[in-house]
Parts: sequence; structure tokens; C-alpha cells
Amino acid sequence: MKPDREQVRKWKDILSPYFGADNRRSARQLAISAVLFFGTWALMLWSLDVSYFLTVGLAVAAAGFLMRLFMIQHDCGHGSYFGSQKVADAVGFVIGVMTLTPYHYWRKTHAIHHAHSGDLDLRSFGEIETLTIDEYEALTPGRKLFYRVYRNPIVLFGPGAAFQFLIKHRYPWDLPRKWKREWRSVWFTNLALVTVVVAAWLTIGIERFLLVQIPITLFACALGVWLFYVQHQYEDAYWHRHEDWNYYDAALHGSSYLMLPKPLQWITANIGLHHVHHLSSRIPNYRLEECHKENPELWAVTRMTIRDGLNTLRLALWDERDNRLISFREYRTLRGAGATS
Repeated sequence: MKPDREQVRKWKDILSPYFGADNRRSARQLAISAVLFFGTWALMLWSLDVSYFLTVGLAVAAAGFLMRLFMIQHDCGHGSYFGSQKVADAVGFVIGVMTLTPYHYWRKTHAIHHAHSGDLDLRSFGEIETLTIDEYEALTPGRKLFYRVYRNPIVLFGPGAAFQFLIKHRYPWDLPRKWKREWRSVWFTNLALVTVVVAAWLTIGIERFLLVQIPITLFACALGVWLFYVQHQYEDAYWHRHEDWNYYDAALHGSSYLMLPKPLQWITANIGLHHVHHLSSRIPNYRLEECHKENPELWAVTRMTIRDGLNTLRLALWDERDNRLISFREYRTLRGAGATS
């Protein structure tokens, strides 16, 4: 269901005042984030000679700063961070090496996510796999088991998240071969990573490098996937078949407002205001909160706390009949009721 002209005009009038980058503000945000990350990384390297418990504790902070850099890469990919897209692409590529995320590959797949989020008929790249009840029931027993394991929070935010960034991003086998720029991005990122590892090996030593980098990477992967998860995976999320799907409705009702404490909101670069971001990715992260506060039309959104986000981890299947996301336990209850009725 395409938005009508009146709806398009309404949202353009609301959102357009917040479009566009402030180059100075963007550069300052980038500089502060980079200094904090590399400063913490250096402190972790020093702490190896004190206590590895201290090193791991510092890795939590470093992972947060790396996540903030990822959000800057994210804005570069949307073209909202610098006035020059060439500058944005260069910054995005460098950060992509740090986050193990090939910049143009991620930019392309993430754009697909934005274009089709909440559309049951166009689930593709850039999504956490979510099946409907009917789709789940059509699976073989082996595939059902795989899906249940995949949706287990321990797997999804642990080995699953690490696999996505460490392995899948090195060789995204489902990427169409005709996407030449995206494949170049993958190979150039891999080459840059090899260069970084060799340089570390020849300077500080590969063991010390890995003792610092591995916990940062694992924490950052888990945090990043959890943030993406809670922004679209909650009970009253928006999922519709294509003929009933609407871009603006999907953005407002299929993207949550994750209300984080101010320090965490800062570290995550306001990405918790995800409904605003999905309504228009042309708004840079540092203007999302301003846009939300000044427009009551944006307040009719699912608000979530960290506790609410943790409670969503049990959800796994979309019930098309009741239009809600349910847990496997609820699914068994529904099937049991159906068998006795």
C-alpha cells in the first residue's frame, strides 16, 4: 500500500527541517569518539601488565566507543553525516575496517532493510531472520531445530553475532556477484584487516593485540546485534504482507523508541530513537532527539526500556492472525488449544 501524496507531504514537512549534516558538528563527534576509543585501547594494552580482569573491564567501555563509531559509519552510509559523500565514504571505509564491516556492502544491504522493513514478502538482507507461524510449521524437523537454536539469545548475541562480523563479513556468500562495488568493498576491507594484523604482529606482538582486540570485538558484536534486535523485535511490532505494507506506518510502528539513560544514549549516538531514523535516514544522529521532541506526531510509538528490551528476547515467531510476535512457549500453547478445539 503506497503512501498517498498527502501522507508523503505531511512527513516531508515534519522531517525536512532536520535534514542535512553540520560538518563541524560531525567532525567534532568523530574526533571525540575516535580519541575515546583509541585512548581506551591504549589503556587496555597497558593494563595487560597489571591484570587481565582490568583489561576485560576496559573492553566494555572500548566496545561502547566502537559502537559509537559504528553509528557514525552508519550515518555516512545514509549520506547524512558530511556534506561531501566522498568524505563520508572515506570515513565510512576506515571505520568499517575497525568494525569488521565492509562499508559499501553494509551500506547496500542496510538500504534494503530500510526500504522493506516490516514487509513480510520482501525479507532479505539486513534482517534478523523472523518466521511466521505458518513458515515455521512448514519446516523440516531439522530446520525447526536450527531456527530455535538461531533465535536463542545466547546464540544470537554470542556466537551468532561473532559469526556475522568475523566470518560472514569476510566472505558474504549470498551477495550477488553483479554487485561489483560491494564485493570490492569486502576484499579491500579484508586486505586492510590483514595489514592491521601484520602491523600489530611486528610492533606490539600478535598475542597482545588479540588479548586486547578479541574482548572488544565480542562485546561490540553482542551490543550491536542486541540494539538492532530490540529496535524491530517486540510484541506489537509492524509486519504486513506487501499489499498492506506502508513505508511510514512501518517506520513509526515497526521501529521502537529505546529510552536509554543519557550516557548510553550518547554512546549509541541516539540510535534508540529508531522510529525517527526510519522515517528519514537523512537526519544525522545528533538531530534525532530534537526532531522527536519537537513533533508530537512522532510520539505514537512503542517505547521501550532496557528491561523491556531484555523481555523481548523470548519472542521468535510472527502470528499473522493476531499481528504480534510470540514466544515458542506461546506457540505451543496455541497449538495445544488448536488440537483440543
